[in-house]
Amino acid sequence: MQCPRCNHPEARVVDSRTSRGGRAIRRRRECLSCGERFTTYEQAEEEPLLVMKKDGGSETYDRGKLLASIRVACAKRPVSNRDIEFVVDEVEEQLAAEDLRDIASLRLGELVMERLRALDQVAYVRFASVYRNFQDTTEFMEEVRQLGQLLRRAGHSAAGQVELFSAGGDQGR
Repeated sequence: MQCPRCNHPEARVVDSRTSRGGRAIRRRRECLSCGERFTTYEQAEEEPLLVMKKDGGSETYDRGKLLASIRVACAKRPVSNRDIEFVVDEVEEQLAAEDLRDIASLRLGELVMERLRALDQVAYVRFASVYRNFQDTTEFMEEVRQLGQLLRRAGHSAAGQVELFSAGGDQGR
């Protein structure tokens, strides 16, 4: 496997494990020349998953695009690349288990938001604001309020995160 950093043609496998519901093998590799570590996936070729867009169009599912959108939501948050990769792995495993040929972009976004909600509240709200295409601050504030209510009902404490609203719904300061 060629190193993405220095293009050296040899790398050793550091770790291997199944991924995507057993439909792929995830390998961590280390370049024998520069020491760069990178991840590769080995999987059987399948019919590509199509993402049905809101505008009626469709496009082939792109893991890189999903990773990039989650990374934007998690920017400057205490969320590691490993956490982000894990979110995408979980989403892909669920899609593989459902054995779908196409998925609505709305459903794909919901799957990501379920996982981000548990991972980081701020990243969740950031992702939701783009995914749900909030048109004004009222829609944004309603999403944050609903998140706060959901977390309180579940008895979730936001360790390391600032509470956005008090129990009474007033903005905390």
